[in-house]
Amino acid sequence: MRGVAMSLTAAASGFVVFLLSVSVIQGQDGWEVTYTSTQICAVKGSTVNIRCSYTYPSTMNGLVTKVEKRFWFTELNNGEHVDLTTMSEYSDRVQYNSKNEDCTLSISDLRERDSAVYKFRFITNHSTGKYTASPGVTLSVTGLQVQVSRLQFYESSNWAQLKCQSSCPLPGHHSYVWYKNGQNIQGQTSDSYSAYVYPADSFSCAVRGHEDFPSPSVLIQGQYGLGVTYTSTQICAVKGSTVNIPCSYTYPSTMNGLVTKVEKRFWFTELNNGEHVDLTTMSEYSGRVQYNGKNEDCTLSISDLRERDSAVYKFRFITNQGGNYVGYPGVTLSVTGLQVQVSRLQVYESSNWAQLKCQSSCPRPGHHSYVWYKNGQNIQGQTSDSYSASFYPADSFSCAVRGHEDFPSPSVYGPKLPSVSVSPSAEIVEGSSVTLTCSSDANPAAKYTWYKENVNKPLSEGPQLVFSSIRSSDSGQYYCTAENKLGMKTSQYKFIDVKYAPKHPSVSVTPSAEIVEGSSVNLTCSSDANPAANYTWYKENQKPLQRSEGSYHFTSISSEDRGNYYCMSENQFGQIKSLSLSVNVQYGPKRPSVSVSPSAEIVEGSSVNLTCSSDANPAANYTWYKENEDSPNASGQIFTITDIRAEHSGNYYCEAQNRRGRQNSTLHLIVVAETWKSIIIGTIPAVFLVVVWLSVFLLIRKKRTSKQLHKPGDGSDNREQFSQQMLVGLHTTSGSEKALRSSRRRKTRLSCFACCHHDKERLRTMDGLIDQEDSEERDELHYASIHFSKNRTDPVYSNIRPAGLRKHEEQDEEEDDDKVEYAAVKFNSASTPPRTRGQETGEDPAACYSTVNKTAELNRKC
Repeated sequence: MRGVAMSLTAAASGFVVFLLSVSVIQGQDGWEVTYTSTQICAVKGSTVNIRCSYTYPSTMNGLVTKVEKRFWFTELNNGEHVDLTTMSEYSDRVQYNSKNEDCTLSISDLRERDSAVYKFRFITNHSTGKYTASPGVTLSVTGLQVQVSRLQFYESSNWAQLKCQSSCPLPGHHSYVWYKNGQNIQGQTSDSYSAYVYPADSFSCAVRGHEDFPSPSVLIQGQYGLGVTYTSTQICAVKGSTVNIPCSYTYPSTMNGLVTKVEKRFWFTELNNGEHVDLTTMSEYSGRVQYNGKNEDCTLSISDLRERDSAVYKFRFITNQGGNYVGYPGVTLSVTGLQVQVSRLQVYESSNWAQLKCQSSCPRPGHHSYVWYKNGQNIQGQTSDSYSASFYPADSFSCAVRGHEDFPSPSVYGPKLPSVSVSPSAEIVEGSSVTLTCSSDANPAAKYTWYKENVNKPLSEGPQLVFSSIRSSDSGQYYCTAENKLGMKTSQYKFIDVKYAPKHPSVSVTPSAEIVEGSSVNLTCSSDANPAANYTWYKENQKPLQRSEGSYHFTSISSEDRGNYYCMSENQFGQIKSLSLSVNVQYGPKRPSVSVSPSAEIVEGSSVNLTCSSDANPAANYTWYKENEDSPNASGQIFTITDIRAEHSGNYYCEAQNRRGRQNSTLHLIVVAETWKSIIIGTIPAVFLVVVWLSVFLLIRKKRTSKQLHKPGDGSDNREQFSQQMLVGLHTTSGSEKALRSSRRRKTRLSCFACCHHDKERLRTMDGLIDQEDSEERDELHYASIHFSKNRTDPVYSNIRPAGLRKHEEQDEEEDDDKVEYAAVKFNSASTPPRTRGQETGEDPAACYSTVNKTAELNRKC
């Protein structure tokens, strides 16, 4: 045990009286608080020191005990423990002694409203290490008052005897100061003062050295011998007893030559509305009030006192001469009941031990015998005002003054089982205001402390635990403890179920590893909600997939199921959308699609791209193979052949592969030889034009005898000429041979031929020849011999007849029915140029010759 109980002496700062000067110790298991006195009376304006010391065990459960907080508080109606230093009415007037285990309280500039019961409390670092010292110290603060102890009336003035006093007898000898009409009366230092007074005079007093705290001024009202004298202006009485308030009054025997008689006299209390109502007419005093009717005695007697009888009582009388007088300042009656005070308490495992005292705030004069009761039963042999005994938590105690057993003190007992209520009693929604209230039957009134299950420290003190805006995290089990001087009880648990909308949604996928097509997959959604949330699954922005308790199941997941999923959590209080969950389904390649570019006929020497693509996850790798070849030709999605040849023709297939599988597709490739294509492309336009003109020549040939196109010895052998010479017959006219064309038609076609070869010189030559033939032998038959230049060893033969051209030719034949035209066109080979007319004449060997019938001037530009 740390420290020892300290014996402290009373040191008054100002004027302080210790009415009950005994050491009071409360303690258990090393916890103790010692008050030097439990009742102190002090004068308004002075400073009081309330002596106190405390001790506590140095260790608990192996841990060093440390005092974390200590403070004084007053007995408030709501039972809260509020530190005096935090209260505005005590601001700058309260000090705590912080030396060691000294807990002395100092209050300066005392005011009458400072009257209260003061208690010391300290809290340590242990969850159960908190201690409140009971019964505390009762401080009564009172002011000085001027009491009129005697008053005599004369015709011209009155004589009064005054006394300066307070309800707290001031110890020792003190010097006083008297004031008349606010002015210091010199030479007056006693607590009594006698003088002649006039009706308008007022008097007050103060203790020398404390002139700032004088008594209230008293107006000595009285004239013509009218006056009231109270023996005491303050009386304290015990509930149930009878009190006598002594009083006397005087009045002149005659006034204005007439005998004075008192017509009415009565007592009244200071009511709020200021009315003077006779007590005998008030129902609450019925049968309990008596006035003494002897001579000028106005003593008031009130029986069966009740605490609500506490008030200021004044006497008033009215005479037949219009005399109307009220005795001031009146008498203050305080009615208090007996109380059992727990002066010491010790707690043991099975029971407790207490020292009790029967007392009241009004000191009773003389010696009295008391009666004690335990659980309502008289405890025989107990007549003292103190009683010590062991007791159990359910025991109760009371006391009474012998002879006044009908007015016992209230029973004191430990708290009964506390009850906890919740407001509102309906459903509790997050964000609302909620109040928990703890109540217990206890005397003295219990102090309440709130706890939450699994929380090591108290939540708050006081009968109510208030949540101004309750949160979901506040859900849980709550309980309270009710504690007074005789014990402590713990309430049952009260469950607070806070309802709230879903929050913090989370989504997960099982299995969490790679998801393979065809496997079983679960999507799970969870959310913090009360009541439990309902869940709806969505795939991206599609319609809802399923309402469930949180899971969405794929029995055999497919590649089409891949994508982003999210869930919606909702209950009647709201809804929330989760983050997206990506479901990546892995699968082997689907059947590849293959293509070739360019998509037209593939010619030797060109560049070709073979492309392969397949839907796969992870992405496929591609390999190209040629049929009947073991090794791959290429890898990658695109297989490029830059200089393709005929031997590249054949079947190719592409294989798409990833770690989930493989698939292949075949492509057939045909390569066309480059020589044939070049010849065909290059000769088709020339052959087409030549064939058109040959059709004219063949028509003329039918009417004339055949003419050898080439003579022996032209410069090339017959075999080569045969391979280079091609006769094409396009048209044969039967009957009247009306197929001869006009010279105009022939000239136009030859012009087109020449233009297509971009040879204007030949155009002019051919135009001249046509004109010449037209004039010399219009009706002669012409033969055409056409030679093609040999660029390659392979001959190319073409037999072409445009349908549209034939139609126009038939129309022209009808127009020129009687005209026969012949044309001979000769092309020389660059390699073996034949000997032609042009060579003999010195003309251009590449010139074209034709005989036409010219009918009009040719005006055509190539």
